Amino acid sequence: MTEATTIPSREEITPEHRWNAESVFASTAEWQETYDRTLQDIEKASEYQGHLADGPDVLLAFFKHMEAIFQAVGKIYVYAYMSYSVDSTDQEAAALVGKGQALLGRGVASVAFADPEILAIGREMLEQWMQDEPELRTYEHYFDDLFRKQQHVRSAEVEEVLGMIADPFMTVRTTAEALADADLTFRPAQTSSGEEVEVGQGNITHLLSSPDRTLRRTAWESYADSYLAFKNTFASNLAVAMKGDVLRARVRRYNSSLEAALFEDNIPTEVFFNLIDTFQKNLPTWHRYWAVRRKALGVDELQPYDVWAPLTGSEPEVPYDQAVEWICAGLEPMGEEYLATLRAGCYEDRWIDIYPNRGKRQGAFSFGWQGTHPFIVMSYGNNFRSMSTLAHELGHSMHSYYTWKTQPSVYAQYTIFLAEVASNFHQAMVRRYLLDHLEDPAARIAVIEEAMSNFHRYFFIMPTLARWELEMHERLERGEALTADVMNSRMLELFAEGYGDEMRYDPDRVGITWAQFTHMYMNFYVFQYATGISGAHALAKRIQEGEEGAVEAYINFLKAGSSAYSLDILKRAGVDLTTPEPVEAAFEVLASYVDELEALTS
Repeated sequence: MTEATTIPSREEITPEHRWNAESVFASTAEWQETYDRTLQDIEKASEYQGHLADGPDVLLAFFKHMEAIFQAVGKIYVYAYMSYSVDSTDQEAAALVGKGQALLGRGVASVAFADPEILAIGREMLEQWMQDEPELRTYEHYFDDLFRKQQHVRSAEVEEVLGMIADPFMTVRTTAEALADADLTFRPAQTSSGEEVEVGQGNITHLLSSPDRTLRRTAWESYADSYLAFKNTFASNLAVAMKGDVLRARVRRYNSSLEAALFEDNIPTEVFFNLIDTFQKNLPTWHRYWAVRRKALGVDELQPYDVWAPLTGSEPEVPYDQAVEWICAGLEPMGEEYLATLRAGCYEDRWIDIYPNRGKRQGAFSFGWQGTHPFIVMSYGNNFRSMSTLAHELGHSMHSYYTWKTQPSVYAQYTIFLAEVASNFHQAMVRRYLLDHLEDPAARIAVIEEAMSNFHRYFFIMPTLARWELEMHERLERGEALTADVMNSRMLELFAEGYGDEMRYDPDRVGITWAQFTHMYMNFYVFQYATGISGAHALAKRIQEGEEGAVEAYINFLKAGSSAYSLDILKRAGVDLTTPEPVEAAFEVLASYVDELEALTS
């Protein structure tokens, strides 16, 4: 495989390979018109303050006004971030993102009076109002969740302040992304023949999966060293974000940042600790995998940059069109409507910004808002891993599609806890199809490598980061300082535990891993990748085994949005994550991949 020595500019990417931003707003001028109109609507929200108890008609009118505000704010932010995410050097786009964030903050602050006023109305009166005004029945779960949170809802004045500080604390994430995606420069990597290869956020994953070990090593070192050069800046920035988490938890009278983060979605902290405990117990599975991988690669010492290295020199390329076909084949049990929607998203509806370009943000993600397409940004690299990433993000997009199609605005955003189930479900389904149909040993190895790469990210790195962020938040809660050295040292210790005796590594470059994940700015986000992959494999197994009603149950899971509590939605679909069993079962799947890989490479 020939490595690209340069990353194309945005202008070199053909329109059919770019996402359909014009479907959101035809122009920046139209965006600005909507922005101005929405700003006026935000200002009008104050007219409802002090009047929500006047009657069911007033309360219903307020809800409709609030929903209109956030429907518009969502589209405004989506459009702005679409431009910025594909070219983080675009200053006009960065300005639009800033305006969008500020507008969101103003929107949140403008309706902050609502929850305290609704709580003051009381459950009994609201029940009567829902009988008098049937449209209010739509908000029954909203009311139930609000009263569940009652003890943590503060006065209107305090809630307003919490809404106002949302923007400043959101800004630190934007700062981290700007530093990582726009300002960091990376020295070129080198191939074994001495050729220089450009390193960037859009191609680092591709470089780390190169068969050329010199290229992998120099790319990994270059990437880590650029973050190390700004370790104090990254550390200071993240410390501010975590202090914000601690502040909000204390203002709302939670016992900890973890409790505050999980309480929002009605997730008991036991779910988090079940995952961490089960992960630690099963670390020997990872130690065995490192040994299998080292032997398969034929190296004396396994290094972190070897984790993504191909184990066969004949791995087939997987062009985008082939990836779409295999993904559709793997998801055939989901039915015709599901597949038709997915195909249209991949092609004519242009959900996906497909290929890398200079300035494009790192990684891949699906995002959008009710009223837009469920968009995907990625940097497709013509291999099994890129195909898996595409399948993953399409899982998110199909989740959004069904939720937005089914739910009213108030329930149109599903929780992160559920999101990672849908994404990993796609990967599990497609992976199983490929292993059932591909006979070529090299192709089978490539599929298992992809599986292990996915498990490595979501079932090794993410639980490790989750352990780390828990400890960092706990340090702040004890009044202790967070510095780059503290962060790096503990990160290194946790990775050393996970690597065991089979891995050799540069301590500083491993220690800076936390800075490479902007996920850290979404507190206690990352553990949900691991619970997600556990839930996904449990649901996929039901469908793969032909269990009656399993497909319908899964589609209903996608349609549910946030209309019920996350754990309840999952239980209805057939998996209970309040117990360690799904996590244990996922480790069994992981162990089976290690077994097959060992057999294929021995």
